[in-house]
Amino acid sequence: MKRLYSATLNTLRGLGYCLRHEPAVREEAILLVAALPVGAFLAPGAAWYVAMIGSLLAVLAVELLNTAIEKLADYVTRERHVEIRRIKDFGSAAVFCTLCLAGLIWIAAVGLRIGLL
Repeated sequence: MKRLYSATLNTLRGLGYCLRHEPAVREEAILLVAALPVGAFLAPGAAWYVAMIGSLLAVLAVELLNTAIEKLADYVTRERHVEIRRIKDFGSAAVFCTLCLAGLIWIAAVGLRIGLL
C-alpha cells in the first residue's frame, strides 16, 4: 500500500510540474478536459468515446515522455550536440504520430456521427 501511495504522489508531482512549466503538456491537458464533454456528445457510441478520449490520453502520455527525454538531454548537456538534437526530434515525431492518430479517430467519429461514413 505504501508503494502505491508513493507512486501516486510521484505521479501527481510530475503532472503538477509539467502543467505549471510545460506549455505543450498544459495545452494537451486542457484539450483533454474540454474533450470529455464534447466527445460524449460527438461519439457515435460508448466504444468510440473510449477510443476518442483514449487517443488524447495517449497524446498526453507521449508528450510527458517526450518532455522527460528533453529534460534529461538538457541535464546531460546544454551544448548543441547533433545526437541530442536527433533524440529530441525523435520524441517530437512520436508526439506528432499520436496527434495524427487522435485526429484520425476524432475525424472518423464525427464522420460517423454526421453520416458521412
